Amino acid sequence: MLNIAVLVSGGGTNLQAIIDSIENHKITNTAIKVVISNNKGAYALERAKNHGIPAECISPRDYEDREVFNQALLARLEELGIDLIVLAGYLVVIPECIIKRFRNRIINIHPSLIPSFCGTGYYGLKVHEAALRRGVKVSGATVHFVDEGTDTGPIIMQKAVPVYADDTPEVLQRRIMEQAEWQILPAAINAIANGRIKVCDGIAAVLPEDK
Repeated sequence: MLNIAVLVSGGGTNLQAIIDSIENHKITNTAIKVVISNNKGAYALERAKNHGIPAECISPRDYEDREVFNQALLARLEELGIDLIVLAGYLVVIPECIIKRFRNRIINIHPSLIPSFCGTGYYGLKVHEAALRRGVKVSGATVHFVDEGTDTGPIIMQKAVPVYADDTPEVLQRRIMEQAEWQILPAAINAIANGRIKVCDGIAAVLPEDK
């Protein structure tokens, strides 16, 4: 059984996709051990509680400095026996101490086809605004492992989504969530839980399902 912690900062739509996929058995061999937010008011915490999942707020604001917060978060993840950390709209930089402890065991969902529109400053609607300014015809989402860079870890899965001439950032954001994010994030978790992800020389490979 893969014990996961889902880290969120806002509404938790990707969290809901994970919960639904576990409940309908699209994700197997997996349990959400905890949902952690840096934001006491995050609706994601209510989503978790509605499904009987432990939900906690661990916020940098509650600690004397960032290093103390980092160690507190790491200690909680270790205490719970977490196997995989899932970043689902988490707007706090993951510290090096956690990246080292959970090497290739932290995944993130990013709302573009990396390496396009990613890196420092690209989050939320900013990603889609940049894509529309550039006039791209295809965008999408990427699930990747987290390393010390920003959106630079090994790519696990990607899914393309069309961009239309009359799209607004909000419309494009919704389409990418529905057609890409809510599909490939659960799929990546399921593949990890069932031993189908291998990382070699910085490249992640998804092995086929057993027939």
